[in-house]
Formats: sequence, C-alpha cells, structure tokens
Amino acid sequence: MPSFDIVSKVDLQEVLNAVDNANRELDTRFDFRGINAKFELKDKQVSMSAEAEFQLQQMKEIFLAKAVKRNLDVRSFKEEDVVHSGKTYSQLLSLKQGIDQDMARKIVKLIKESKSKVQAAIQGDEVRVSGKKRDDLQEAIALIRQAELGQPFQYQNFRD
Repeated sequence: MPSFDIVSKVDLQEVLNAVDNANRELDTRFDFRGINAKFELKDKQVSMSAEAEFQLQQMKEIFLAKAVKRNLDVRSFKEEDVVHSGKTYSQLLSLKQGIDQDMARKIVKLIKESKSKVQAAIQGDEVRVSGKKRDDLQEAIALIRQAELGQPFQYQNFRD
C-alpha cells in the first residue's frame, strides 16, 4: 500500500547561512554604519538586536530576503514580541519545526472531510498518509497545499 509522510522541517545550516549573509549585508549598508546591530542563531531562534525599533523592522526584511534566497519558507519563522532593555531593542524569530498535535489533527480532519480514498495517521510530529493508489496520494498532497494552514510542509518517505 503506497504511503508518504507529511513533515515540517527547516534546514538549520541554511538558516545559519542566511544569518551570516544578513550580518554581512548589515556591515555594508550605509544606514547601519556605526550602529550596534546584529543577527544571531541560537537554540532554533534567530535573535535580532539594534538601537531602534524601526531598525529591527528593516533587519527582519533583510533576513527574510536572505532566507528566501536560501530556499527557506518565510512561513517557517514565527515573529516574537519586541523587547526593549537599556538602549537596545531585540526581537526573536522562532523556527517552526515539526507538526504539533493541533496542526496534525487539522490535517487529518481535512483529509477525512475531503472523502478521498486515503487514510491519515498521526505519528509523533509527522502525519502518515496511505492509500491504495498513487493518484489518491497525489490528490491528498494537492489538497494540503491548497489548504493554507500557515506552516510549510514537506512530503517525504514515499513508498510504493
């Protein structure tokens, strides 16, 4: 019986490369000369710090542009609140790794409501979809891609 897994993973090496590229651009930009601004990656979170809140917005745009160039999905970053301490402003961009239980239930419910001939089962932070025909599995992939769930998904481990 053919099956595949729906997962949500972000390549941390590509995130690190995007952070390095964004830091290099900060060093060369005229509007960030003489300003203490930087990006850091730690514990699956991208930390941005600058001297003003509007600079954080510019930095976020720089980082997201670099992430897109590295083939990272922008929806995989969750924006946290801006924190002001002393004369610095900082903000975290958290990575969405794995499929949480609520999202997995939404996916399974979506597949069941579509009345397609596939079954979906939650397995940890993945969802396994199985069916009798390969075409049914491709319809399930198309259904999930159309369903704007706010998180990027990858389809892997396809078995025939």
